[in-house]
Amino acid sequence: MPRTFPRAVLAAAVLAAPAVALAGSVYLNGIKIDGVTNQRFEKATVRIDEQGNIYIEAQGYAARVMSVPAPAAPVATTPTPAPAPPAAVAVPASATKEPAPQAVPAAGPPPAASPTPATPPPAVTGPARLTQRYWLVTEQSVPGMTEYDIDLYLNSRWVRKLRNNEEQVVMDITKNLLPGDNTVTLIAHKSAVGSRRSVSAQHVFRVIMGEGNEGGGNVMIDNPLIRFQATAADTQDITKEFTLTTR
Repeated sequence: MPRTFPRAVLAAAVLAAPAVALAGSVYLNGIKIDGVTNQRFEKATVRIDEQGNIYIEAQGYAARVMSVPAPAAPVATTPTPAPAPPAAVAVPASATKEPAPQAVPAAGPPPAASPTPATPPPAVTGPARLTQRYWLVTEQSVPGMTEYDIDLYLNSRWVRKLRNNEEQVVMDITKNLLPGDNTVTLIAHKSAVGSRRSVSAQHVFRVIMGEGNEGGGNVMIDNPLIRFQATAADTQDITKEFTLTTR
């Protein structure tokens, strides 16, 4: 898939410049992105001013400042006491007597040993844990104009509703994915009642999912894997299913 697309307003963090002697900041298309690391831009223009500030102008990239929640503190657990050993039970003396000897028929040839079934080879699976982080972001040319709400399902489990009248959603979906292939289903429901607010195909509601990272309060999807959209010109519900392969 191409890495950039027209009017993409990704919730993104792209590049943090290495520490230098000057106390300058790094800006991507006018947005401060201090703290972002391990990024690369193609077809970008870089300018450094007299205060040491670095300005990167890259078409097709955009940065957005967001708050990343801190991980929840671990909850202390109380150890479970070991179960008590079973109590001794008295056995009558008659129950401990040895059984009377019985006649045993003469031993014949030993039975033939049954063949041991072969052990099947272990099934080939994906990686034991994910080595990448996966994000979902939404973008709308004008919020509310498409009149579509989108339901998100991951591996047949409903995750959340993406509403046409809310601000941009930036969501880490790594915890909802499994190693290997994952099924992603997006269902767009037309919510217009009465006259429609717009019939223009220029009013677009997009959902982008892919590999990315965050740093300095910014998030960037640097490897988009899934793109889904509905426009104000559409009138019917839209359902699409994708396969997202993690690594």
